[in-house]
Amino acid sequence: MQDFEKKLEEAKKLLDKLNDPEITLNEAMQTYKKGVKLLEEASKMIEEAKLQFKEIK
Repeated sequence: MQDFEKKLEEAKKLLDKLNDPEITLNEAMQTYKKGVKLLEEASKMIEEAKLQFKEIK
């Protein structure tokens, strides 16, 4: 699950970057896209873990 935590930490950094009032629109769009992708990957990891847990049960 270390990759999961890494993805969340990186997403938090991207959110901080989006909160910067001096960010350009282009930078904001790119940062937002990266953040959405990271959160989608993290969500997928959670779903896979749930499936594995159910199989073990």
